[in-house]
Amino acid sequence: MGSTVSVAGAAGSVAGVNEPHRTEPSTRPRTPEEAWRVLAAGNARFMADERAHPHQDVHFRHRVAARQNPFAIFFGCADSRVAAEIIFDQGLGDLFVVRTAGHVLDPSVLGSLEFGVGVLDCPLIVVLGHDSCGAVNAAEVAVRTGEVPGGFLRDIVERVTPSVLAASRGGRTPTIEEIEREHVERTCDLISERSTLIADRIRSGALGVVGAQYDLADGEAKLVRTIGDVGADL
Repeated sequence: MGSTVSVAGAAGSVAGVNEPHRTEPSTRPRTPEEAWRVLAAGNARFMADERAHPHQDVHFRHRVAARQNPFAIFFGCADSRVAAEIIFDQGLGDLFVVRTAGHVLDPSVLGSLEFGVGVLDCPLIVVLGHDSCGAVNAAEVAVRTGEVPGGFLRDIVERVTPSVLAASRGGRTPTIEEIEREHVERTCDLISERSTLIADRIRSGALGVVGAQYDLADGEAKLVRTIGDVGADL
């Protein structure tokens, strides 16, 4: 199981990461490392309740109405408590966000991620998982008891199940938290493996992928996986 790294620690002290330049509409991170640095700083502000609320005023709303120019793609769980723009203190037009229950991958998700990379030219993809994930819990129950939900919920459980099995390799009995981290790591790997466009961008250094696990109570997003040069080591 991979280790975790504090995003707030990587960003430094909150006093030093307010990044007032991010409130200027003309400034956009261009590299994976720059993008992650801005996001880590935003999460540190969120944790400290010192949010800058960038790009949320009426003037900027009018400015971005004509076209979007986000600097990062988020693929996260659809849980109502895991809103990337709030957790990372960003605003309108900053993030291209794709969400499904349990951040499960399917062709439409991969197509959306490729749009963000190939058309919008975003330098970073962030996979955002969290604790107390209902989809992960349902998959763990299904593996342990054989009880699988009906309807289309079954599809979600079946797509999370490989992460439960991977966390259980070697006869281990993993905790839910370990399965959740495994699912984030596995999702990062699947994205980079299944999309030729994304894999090529990573090899060229133009794109990085980050896996982060969000703590619902304390607000911290911890690094659990990095692919490419994002300027942060696990």
